[in-house]
Amino acid sequence: MSLLRLRNDTAMPLYQQLEEQLSALIASGSLPPGVVLPAERQLAENLGVSRVTIQRAYAAMRERELLASQGRKGFVVRRRPDPVRPGMDRLKGFTEEMRELGKIPSSRIIEREVVQDRSISSIFGMSSTAPLLKLTRVRYGDDVPMSREVAWYNLKAVPALEHGDLSGSVYAVIAETCGARLVTCDQTIEATMPTTAECRIFGFDQPLPCLLIKRHSFTQDAVMIEYVEGLFRGDMYSYRLKMQA
Repeated sequence: MSLLRLRNDTAMPLYQQLEEQLSALIASGSLPPGVVLPAERQLAENLGVSRVTIQRAYAAMRERELLASQGRKGFVVRRRPDPVRPGMDRLKGFTEEMRELGKIPSSRIIEREVVQDRSISSIFGMSSTAPLLKLTRVRYGDDVPMSREVAWYNLKAVPALEHGDLSGSVYAVIAETCGARLVTCDQTIEATMPTTAECRIFGFDQPLPCLLIKRHSFTQDAVMIEYVEGLFRGDMYSYRLKMQA
C-alpha cells in the first residue's frame, strides 16, 4: 500500500486513481491472488481520503472480477482463471470446445436480426439481397467472458435459424432443426487489439492483445452456412496444433 500515490492536481477522480493503481499492482504480481486488501476505514485514513473513495474503488474492481468479497474480512485479490489450450484438430463450435475443456459454456446475445449486407453476401457468393441472420454474442466459460463473436448465417440454407433458440450451440440447432451438418471450414487467425467496448466486455483496464479468428463453414455438400469473426482474449487462449511430417 506504500506504493499508492493519489494526486489532487488532476481531473481524474481519486477513486479512479486508486482503482488504476491497485489494478496495476495486481497485473504486475505485486498483489498476488489471495492477498487481503486493507479495510476501507484503514486505507482511507492512511491515504487521507474519504471512506466513500475506497468503497467506490473496491466496488469497481469487484465488478471487474479483480476482487472477491470475504465478508467481514474485506476484499481479497481473485485468482485469474487458467488459460485454455484447445486443439485445432477438427471443426467444433464454442459450446463443444468448452465442454471438452471441462468448463460450463454460456452465451449472452447482444444482437440478432435478419439483414441484407452486400459485402457479407459476397463472402457467401450470394446476391446482395440474400437474407442473412446476423448474430452477435459474448461467449463465456465458467461465467468468464472468453470471446465476442459476430456471425452471419445463410438463411436460404438453414431457414429454421431465424426463429430458433440460439442461446446455446448454433451448430446443434443447425443439425437438429435444419438437418444440416457442418463438416469443413476455412479459418484464419490474426493478432489484433480490442476496442474500448470489447475491453469492457473482457474486463480489461487497458487493451491487451487478442486473437481474431475468421471462419467460413460448409456442409458436406460444400454449401457455405456460416461466416464468423470471433475475437478471443489473448490472455486466456493458447491454441495447440499437432503436425506430422
